[in-house]
Amino acid sequence: MAAVTTTETASQSRDKGENAWAYKKDVAWYRKDLSEDTIGETRAILQQYSKIPPERVIDHIKKVRDKAWEVYPYGSVGMFGFLTLNMPYMPEYVEILDRLRTGDQKFIDVGCCFGQEIRKLVFDGVPSQNLYGMDLHQGFMDIGYDLFCDKQKLKSTFIAADIFDSSNPAFAKIAGTIDIIHAGSFFHLFSWDDQVKVAKQIINFLKPQSGSMLVGKHAGDTNPGHKSRPGRLGSRYRHNGETWKKMWEQIGEETDTKWEVKVNELADDEYFKDGKQYGDWDSETTRRLQFCVRRL
Repeated sequence: MAAVTTTETASQSRDKGENAWAYKKDVAWYRKDLSEDTIGETRAILQQYSKIPPERVIDHIKKVRDKAWEVYPYGSVGMFGFLTLNMPYMPEYVEILDRLRTGDQKFIDVGCCFGQEIRKLVFDGVPSQNLYGMDLHQGFMDIGYDLFCDKQKLKSTFIAADIFDSSNPAFAKIAGTIDIIHAGSFFHLFSWDDQVKVAKQIINFLKPQSGSMLVGKHAGDTNPGHKSRPGRLGSRYRHNGETWKKMWEQIGEETDTKWEVKVNELADDEYFKDGKQYGDWDSETTRRLQFCVRRL
């Protein structure tokens, strides 16, 4: 297992200073109460895998969430979005489990946050030593051990890295070795051009063979385009199904690779139900895009 130390880079510290308003708990994307519906099937993992008594689960989650809020106040942290697992609801999940349970294939969760998808895979019988997690914030991955109470038993490797830093030595170690990549609530953080850069880095991680694949979900929009980021500089690109496919056509041409792209536009996802509660998610055109990109 990778060594872990909670550190804050100079850029992250500077960002915290410039966006101090976002760390306040009176913002739209910080929920004080936690319902059973929100916990969902993560309760089973916390009780059966982490051995947390049922009556302590809610308080445990809240305490860990507030600790994570101080690392970075993402909406997925404030709204307990990390409790909503993504992969189990994908059409490819049975295939993913079958492939990873063999012990011969490797998986990485890019933008893994607390590593909740990794814990679900382990809970479902996947050998933890073949699973990797990557996040910009080392603190989130450290907190994942607190959330799931498994620092002494989990054998997965966690990498603190900026996806845009191609010089990171950790990238060279995993280049061309990964079979399946998950990226949940990740691509939608960036502009079109930066999403292309992310995709190319992901291609570099994957084995250069047919069947290597990327799965995930992110916020989309029936009105695709660059959207402003309230309170922050720059913009992010939100896709619909067609623009997501178009972007992968561009990526394929620029990398001399071919990809089968499947995407589902889903409405009424809990994370997007009430836009006014979710700050910059306030749009009736917001959708959830669930995707599978498979190398041919």
